[in-house]
Amino acid sequence: MIKVSIAGGTGYTAGELLRILLNHPEVEIDSVISSTSVGLPIAETHRDLLGETELRFVETFNNPDVIFLCLGHGLSRAFLDGNTIPPSCKIIDLGNDFRNDPQYAGRHFVFGLCELNKDKIRRASNIANPGCFATSIMLALLPLAALNKLTEDIHIHAITGSTGAGKKPGETTHFSYRDNNISVYKAFTHQHLDEIKRTLEAAGSKKLPPINFVPMRGDFTRGIFASVYTKWDGDAVSLEETVEHYKTFYRESPFVFVSDKAISLKEVVNTNKGLLHIEFHNGYIHITSIIDNLLKGASGQAVQNMNLMFGLDETTGLKLKASAF
Repeated sequence: MIKVSIAGGTGYTAGELLRILLNHPEVEIDSVISSTSVGLPIAETHRDLLGETELRFVETFNNPDVIFLCLGHGLSRAFLDGNTIPPSCKIIDLGNDFRNDPQYAGRHFVFGLCELNKDKIRRASNIANPGCFATSIMLALLPLAALNKLTEDIHIHAITGSTGAGKKPGETTHFSYRDNNISVYKAFTHQHLDEIKRTLEAAGSKKLPPINFVPMRGDFTRGIFASVYTKWDGDAVSLEETVEHYKTFYRESPFVFVSDKAISLKEVVNTNKGLLHIEFHNGYIHITSIIDNLLKGASGQAVQNMNLMFGLDETTGLKLKASAF
């Protein structure tokens, strides 16, 4: 059994990790760390786990095989500075501390996008889990980057659920603001742009054109719907050929699928899937990409990484069904 510890145990991503790992056949949860809820039952915070576990929050870890860092952005480095983690213990960071700066305290963090870095992840001791927006956008564009076909400006509009902002309430996250409301934030400046650019270049794009990314806040709780388009010569490469290239690119992925029909967000919520749909319009290729921001965009992808790191089938514990109605 893999002994697991979770740091930052009261947030949304930790709650989803617990929901998955409590039902994972190869995992024993060693400890769930919280600086604010020590001694309290986990199910008192994560009410969906009532009756599922008697675990309580603790102050520190024991001797885990892997520790998941579900801390606020910028706090993972402080956690590593303040705790002695044995070299044998693997680390999976769900924050943004190591996505673009992978060297820290003698550890090298591999970027944990399974669809691109599967072999590296299998050999890794430390993983920087990708961001949620970044995951949905990279899945849409990776097959084109691999052909070095991203030569014209890339345009992205993507909308995320309120859980993407984390559990701590703020002016733009509470119910009165979000309900029946949609708004733009961090237009053209979102923090995930750096990892998107770096990953697409690593996948094959020699020189990326500008990426025009407009993120939006949705009036729903979970999921990301990304609408991505760029100029495309449909006479040189037909829609049928492009779709077949996408399907071939993701043939070895157990979670990413190309749909021949238009897709909708409910088809992926509560799953670790990424669904894509491709169309041509007026000299453009238009890709829609959908994921659950808390699963394929965070905790599910983290468990997928853990499975690969420990030699398990990457789908273990992640065969989840969407609630599409």
